[in-house]
Amino acid sequence: MPDFSLSEDHQDLVDTVREFADQVVAPVSAKHDEDHTFPYDVVKQMGEMGLFGLPFPEEHGGMGGDYFALALALEELGRVDQSVAITLEAGVSLGAMPIYRFGTEEQKAEWLPMLASGQALAGFGLTEPEAGSDAGGTKTRAQLVAGDQGSQWVINGNKEFITNSGTDITKLVTVTAVTGTSEREDGTTKKEISTILVPTDTPGFTAEKAYNKVGWNASDTHPLTLKDVHVPEANLLGERGRGYANFLQILDEGRIAIAALATGAAQGCVDESVRYAKDRQAFGTNIGSFQAIQFKIARMKARAHTARLAYYDAAARMLAGKPFKTHSAIAKMVAGEAAMDNARDATQIFGGFGFINESRVARHYRDSKILEIGEGTTEVQLMLIARELGL
Repeated sequence: MPDFSLSEDHQDLVDTVREFADQVVAPVSAKHDEDHTFPYDVVKQMGEMGLFGLPFPEEHGGMGGDYFALALALEELGRVDQSVAITLEAGVSLGAMPIYRFGTEEQKAEWLPMLASGQALAGFGLTEPEAGSDAGGTKTRAQLVAGDQGSQWVINGNKEFITNSGTDITKLVTVTAVTGTSEREDGTTKKEISTILVPTDTPGFTAEKAYNKVGWNASDTHPLTLKDVHVPEANLLGERGRGYANFLQILDEGRIAIAALATGAAQGCVDESVRYAKDRQAFGTNIGSFQAIQFKIARMKARAHTARLAYYDAAARMLAGKPFKTHSAIAKMVAGEAAMDNARDATQIFGGFGFINESRVARHYRDSKILEIGEGTTEVQLMLIARELGL
């Protein structure tokens, strides 16, 4: 039978990150959320703990762990602060992981040590104003032109909703761009999409004004403008024309990480609701003695448990080298819905106090909706699952 118990190393990691989340992250979360400020001190401490290097080998400045270790850390952080958790998730799975998976040895040597240490952040420039779920609709273009200093990519286009793209420590954004076209057998043309590394100090690269978001207020998200951005030909990440396939692989892995974050949010709502139900007095007793409240929290617990099992399963398949695309889609969908449903129920249990922004459940209520949208909407996950069923 499957054994879902954690190894000693994984349990030690969970205990360490949980203590950090409760003692360091949680006390400043409400203030950063209210002020819409990026938690640089928290991120620095996460870097010093090695969290940004969890799934990378020591030779690249990492901790020598695995992707499941990253997921466990994200669950514990997501329990108390989704903004901090998504900063880690995007920094690792979207920022550093493409370089680790597809980069040359030179690219890895240049970028991974600083990204794995948390001293620098990277973003993944995929989404565009007219290309979100339909990423094949990418309009950003990169043309290879000859110059005095060798061939260079000249990039023009716009990106939307790019996490970690405008902080003071953001050093790199990997950009998807159309680098040519090819002809299909039926005579129609197909876009050749590639991925290119763009250092953020490159002339023509602009992180526009940060979004005023409903939630994740302490995370960094910007639209990007690339106007005649010149980078060396060697900044091509992976094989030319394989950018679409490569970022699909990155998203498959990233959905496990997002599912872990969402599971943490769902569990955080359970924890807060249990605490409040024991303390809150109404009609001469604590509200936890009311069966209506008990049943609501019991359903919340079941959702969090199911979400956890789903991402554990997807991560186990990934690490075993087995197909996991469908299972990561299931995990992402189940966990995202669990987070949103639990946040709604927790807010109801808290009543008026759940409608106050400084309340943790209020932040989860605002934060959790994006978990059904970002890194693949619920509808995209359903499409992937249905496709696997042959529909």
